[in-house]
Formats: sequence, structure tokens, C-alpha cells
Amino acid sequence: MHHHEKLAFLKFFLIYFISTALLILIAGYFYFQQTKNHFLKEEEFSLIEYARHIKMGTSIDEYNKDFHHAFVKVPKHVDIRNFTIGEKEFSKLLPMNRRGKYLQVFKSKHSFDQRLSNFKKKVLSIQFVLLLIFAYISYKLAKNALKPLRESIITLDKFAKDLIHDLNTPVTSMQLNMKLIEKIPQLQNTKALIRLKKSINNISELHENLTILLQEETFQIQNQNICPIIQEVIEIQKTLYPHIAFHIQCNILKAKINKQAMKQILQNIISNACKYNSSNGYIKIYNNKNALYIEDSGKGIKEPEKIFERSYSDENSSGLGLDIVKRLAYAMDIKIVVQKNEPAGTRFVLTLP
Repeated sequence: MHHHEKLAFLKFFLIYFISTALLILIAGYFYFQQTKNHFLKEEEFSLIEYARHIKMGTSIDEYNKDFHHAFVKVPKHVDIRNFTIGEKEFSKLLPMNRRGKYLQVFKSKHSFDQRLSNFKKKVLSIQFVLLLIFAYISYKLAKNALKPLRESIITLDKFAKDLIHDLNTPVTSMQLNMKLIEKIPQLQNTKALIRLKKSINNISELHENLTILLQEETFQIQNQNICPIIQEVIEIQKTLYPHIAFHIQCNILKAKINKQAMKQILQNIISNACKYNSSNGYIKIYNNKNALYIEDSGKGIKEPEKIFERSYSDENSSGLGLDIVKRLAYAMDIKIVVQKNEPAGTRFVLTLP
């Protein structure tokens, strides 16, 4: 299952399961409260029955030690609906005669608390079973809902892989022919040739980006030294941008990465730093602990926070490069921050896992 499929599956599952779980919990809570009130009514009724036996002078031997009573005088009128719930017992006042004499009956809460506790456990166990059942239903529904999406993604991936495979031959042919054309003395250093060379390089980079991106879900992560990869990328850029000065200070920098994906991330960032650099500008690459810094002296970025958005692109760019950088970095758990490099230019900070 692809990363985006996992996110879609998780969102669907959580939305359905959480909404269902809330209904189950709320229904259980109200059912518990309703039953608790019913139990309290029964306790009050048992006190009334106990008081009735006392008033009538009949035997109260059937009542256990949980019940007891007392005769009290109350100076003011008492609502006959009174029912007091104390910490350890229930009590109720009932009138005996017209002289203000009342019968106060009591009952221990022990049996009520035990009964309520058992009922609470029963409700919670039923809710737990229901949650498990609906979690399974949510899982099945989410899986079935994503089936058409998965089929579409598989079809699209197959089309993209076939397309990239078919592009491999013409891209390689253009690069080889470009090298032959560069050897013609009359065309060397002409503006047309320079533009053609950069265009072919852009097509080649786009082809490499798409090839690496389609391998995103099958990355093999290994502990690698990143410094030789940086040097490899720099050697390529030096031939394309001879007017830019490269300053590399990379000690041993090891991290768990996919080599090809890391190379593509560096290729895209450094390539952009070269494209949009100033005349006779520079690019500095250095590391500090597990962080890699890439600085340039270019025109800078107006909105660094939007740089990784697919829609954010220069007029000469497809906009795919940095979007792919973000996706590849996410797949390898690399955090990227873009900063303004004073007095001019941009700084990329890559925090490696």
C-alpha cells in the first residue's frame, strides 16, 4: 500500500470509527445514567415500604441490618418527595402525625454501590465488544472504499513507468548527440547551443526525478556516507555552471538513506542553486553534526514557506523538482528547512535521521 493510500485509509477508518465510537459511548453513558436513576427510585421505594411497615406496626424482621430508623421532630414543613443520598446511606423523612413528628428511615448504600459497580462493568464490557466489532467493520469498509482508488493508482503507476521507460531512449540519445554537437568548433559557446544544452539537462533532470519518485515505495534504506554523494553531484554541476565557485566542507556524514533518492534531493537543490545564482556567485556546502547546509548567493526566495508547493515554480521550471525533494525527504525521514541567506541568497538545512 502506497503512502498516500495509507493516509486515505487511515482518515476514512478514523472518521468512521471515531463517529461510531462516540455514538456508542454517548448511548452507553445515557443508558447507564437512566438505569442508575431507576436503581435510585428502587432504593427510595424500599425506604417507603420499610416506613410503611413501621407506621402500621407490622413486623420488620424481613429487613436486614442495612435498614434502621429514628423518630425526629422537624420544626418546618418537609417536602414528602425528599430523598437524601449521603456518602454511606440513603435517608427519607415521612410524617407521622400533625405535631411535627417525622419518621426518618435509613438504608446503607453498600448494596447499591455494589450493584451499580457491577452494572457499570457490564456496560463497559458491552461497549468494548461493540467498539471491537465496529473497528473491524470500519477496517473492512475503509479497505473496500479504497479498492477503486488503488486500482486507479496501479493503472496510473503502470502508465507512468511505461512512459518513463519509453522516454529513456530519446533522453539518452539527446545527451549523446549534444556531446557530439559540442565538439563542432563553429557552434561552441554559442547562445543557441548553451540554451539547448540547458534544456536537455532540464529534460534529463525531470526524467531522473520521475524515475526516482516511482521507486519511492520500494526504497532500501542503508547507512551511507553522504559526502561522496555530494561530491558526485557537484562534479556534474561544475561542467554545466563553470562560472560558479563551489566551497565544500563535508566531513564524514553518515545517515540511514537511500543513495539514489539522496542524490536526487541534492541534485535538485544544488541545480536550482546554480540556475538562480548571481554572476560569478558561490555555493557553500558544509555539515554540522547531523545537519547538512547548502547556501547560495542567488536572488533568494520571496516566500520560503511556499517553496515546496507543487504550484510554486519559476517561469523556466516545471515546479516538480522541490515537490519531489519534499516527498523523497519525507520518505527517508529527513527534515528540510529553507532560510534566507544574508545578505543575499538561500540556505537549505537538511536534518538527517
